[in-house]
This record gives sequence, C-alpha cells and structure tokens, in this order.
Amino acid sequence: MPDPNGFLRYERQLPKRRPVPVRIQDWREVYPPAGEELIRDQATRCMDCGIPFCHEGCPLGNRIPDWNDLVRTGAWEAAAEALHATNNFPEFTGRLCPAPCEAACVLGIADDPVTIKQVEVEIANHAFDLGYVRPQPAPAATGKKVAVVGSGPAGLAAAQQLARAGHAVTVYERDDRIGGLLRYGIPDFKIEKDVVDARLAQMAAEGVVFETGVEVGVDVTADDLRDRFDAVLLAAGALAGRDAAETPGRGLNGVHLAMEHLVPANRVVAGLQDTTPVDAAGKNVVIIGGGDTGADSLGVAHRQGAANVIQLDQYPLPPSVRAAEQHPWPTWPVILRNYPAHEEGGERVFGVAVQEFVDDGQGNVKAVRVADVTVERIDGVRTVTVAEGSERDLPADLVLLAIGFEGTEKQPLLEQFGIERNRRGVLDADQTWQTSAPGVFVAGDMHRGASLIVWAIAEGRSAAAAIHDYLGAAGELPAPVTASAQPIGV
Repeated sequence: MPDPNGFLRYERQLPKRRPVPVRIQDWREVYPPAGEELIRDQATRCMDCGIPFCHEGCPLGNRIPDWNDLVRTGAWEAAAEALHATNNFPEFTGRLCPAPCEAACVLGIADDPVTIKQVEVEIANHAFDLGYVRPQPAPAATGKKVAVVGSGPAGLAAAQQLARAGHAVTVYERDDRIGGLLRYGIPDFKIEKDVVDARLAQMAAEGVVFETGVEVGVDVTADDLRDRFDAVLLAAGALAGRDAAETPGRGLNGVHLAMEHLVPANRVVAGLQDTTPVDAAGKNVVIIGGGDTGADSLGVAHRQGAANVIQLDQYPLPPSVRAAEQHPWPTWPVILRNYPAHEEGGERVFGVAVQEFVDDGQGNVKAVRVADVTVERIDGVRTVTVAEGSERDLPADLVLLAIGFEGTEKQPLLEQFGIERNRRGVLDADQTWQTSAPGVFVAGDMHRGASLIVWAIAEGRSAAAAIHDYLGAAGELPAPVTASAQPIGV
C-alpha cells in the first residue's frame, strides 16, 4: 500500500548536478549517483493512482507505481525485477529519455510530477551494483537463427528478447563498436560508455553474437542473410541528417552537420583517435536547432573550449509551464526545456531563421546571417514568415546543423531486399512488423523516424515478439506496441 500522504510530505527534488566549473573540465556524467534517502523520498511521492496515466505516457508500459512503491519500502531487487519486466535497458532510458511518463503523471495536474526518470535510473544503478543484473540464457535452443542489422536500442532490445527465447541471434554493426548512437552519437556527459558495455556483457553471456565493422549490403549481402538466417530485423536507425543545402553559403568550410561534430568527439573521448576534425576550441560557434542534438553539441563545444556559443531556434520562446489550452494533461507539453548544457554557458536565440552563411572571402564561414521569423500553419502547411529589416550577422567560425533527421540512409541492402523508403524516408511495416520483403522486419527509428529511446526499445521488443511468432516458436514474448501505435502527443 503506497503512502497516501507522501506527495504532501515531500517536494519534487532532483539530485544536485556536478558543479559547472568542474564538469566542463571532463566528460563524466553530469549527475552523480543520488543518495538512497532522496530516491526513496521521491518514490514515496507516487500516489499509486487508480488510473496511472504514466503507464500510457510510457511507450514501454512501464509498471511505474509498482516499482516506485518497492523503492519506497527498500525492496530494490523486486523493484529491479518489476522494471526489467517491461524495459530491457532502464539504465539507458533513465539517463536519456525525456520522460513522457512524467508529463502524464496524475500528480502533475496540480503539483510537480514524480521524478519517475530519476527513480528509474537509480533502480538500474542499484541492480548493477548489487549484482541483480545477471545473464538469462535460454533453457533450450529453438534451432532458429535471426540477424539484426544495427546495434542501437531497438536492435539490442530485439536481440536480447530473441536470444532469451532460444533463438541464435547475430547483431551486425558497421562501426567498430556496438551501440549505435548510444556509442558515438551521445556524449559521455549524458551516458558514460561503461554503462553500455555492462549491458552488452550480459547480452553476450546470453548468447548474442556481435559482429562489428560489417556493412550489411556490402560486406554481407541480402542473399547471404537469407541463406544463413530464418529472419532478419532491420534496425539501422534514421541517420540521414537534415541539411540546409539551399541556404546560400552552405558549402563554406566550417559548416557541418552536428553528427560530424559529435561522432569524432566521442571517438576522442573513447581514446580511439587523438584529435577531431571538427573542433570548437577557441571558436565562435553557432548551433542551429533547439533540440537534444543541439544541446549535445552545446555541451561538447563547452568541453572543447569554445570562445562563444549561440544556439538558434526557429520557434518562439516557449512557456516555462504547460499551456493547458494547447497541451492539456496528459499530452506532451511544449515548454522551455533547459538541458544541463544550457547552464554551462552560451546564449539561446528564439524566433530566428538563417538566411545565409557569410563567406570570409577565402571559402570559410565568418558569420551567420539571421532574421526574425514567425512560424505558423496556414491551411495545414507550415509557413515561415521573415520580418522585414530584421537581418543581422552573428560571428561564427564553426556552424553546426542540428535540425533533425530525414529518415534512414539510402543503402544497398534495401535495394537488394527490394524495399523502398516511404515519403518520410523510413520503412513501412504491417501489423506484424514485417516489411514488403518476406521474413524481413523493421523496428525503431528505421521504421518510425528519429524518435525517443523508449520508442526504439518498445518497437524492438514488439518486433522480437512478431519474429518469434513468425518462426513458429513456442510461447509468447511481450509486445508493448503494435506497428501502427502512436505516442500521446510526443
């Protein structure tokens, strides 16, 4: 029975972040481990509602009130078991998910919502520290083989589910290490890579085979996969970056996609290379885009020693609290989201759009010409209107485009399977997660476009259940979402 007065006795409180002057000198995670008393107090705020809308807000259907109450009573092992029942990788989501569950928390109607995300990550941390995370190999092999193309959260979740069901699973990754964007796309100050490696060690002990440095479609063809495997899951993400190709000056030196900045920076931190070709040290940096990727680039620029950083956003400054008329509870609200990187320095400018990248006369960018804009929907079409006479130049030696992704990359494998990308640049699937190619399934960003890590894991689990059924194996695997499922306002 939960504490009915917990939310009255305790206010919402997060652990203190590491001091800015200290943390920008290294790449370690911003949040230190939270004290057990703090987490138990925060878990006590959960009311165990009659209708827990946090379940609906979470694509994984995490049993949030259950493990909150187990944490409240100090039953950490049972809490870890309840959490892992729906989420293969809570140590990832607890660090990286923007927490739509908290936006749907019933307590959030009239108070601050429960710190669900923080409780989640501390359950996962305790589970590893206390040895609750153990390999769970299948009791018997099915004799069926499955290839998973891509080692991000969707591919890894599917691989673990299928391996635990007794299938022989091989995960292919074109990079030199497993993890997808978890490995090289997300900075260590958000998730240190030993966190990823600990989970991969569990999966390897469960029988998952990892093949790195393999570009499927080139080194291994579609025919090879069909010859060797009974089913194939495509989970290679949506890594085709949205560009600003039509903006004058896009070809100047110093203008890069954000991933061209983040990936080599991560490789330097990992000790795989000594320098990065896109370094913010001593430069005036302009980041275009106000989302997660832009904030990641901001934090990296601070740690590389940028002289000045400005982050641009086309949209106006959002409100600091939910505007109930436009975004009623429990939908995902449009509010100002301040990431830890924003308290480390830099300036944010809202309601502007880039008009031109200005040449220094030698082929290098020297400034970004911006203008004030209004963004509105006219007859259902997104329209950007420039305010006449508002143009001005912002000094820039390095420009990073963090304006989203256009879908999965064009690749030989799709042509070999006879699969076409749809108008959104991703792959269609039927209700069984199968593409137009028989026995070839898809999940994660490659299916839904760039999205939340919880959606990737949920789709990976659901695709695994569909593949398990396709292979005619006994029993069922949990399937949190269908191929047509959509999030609540996210």
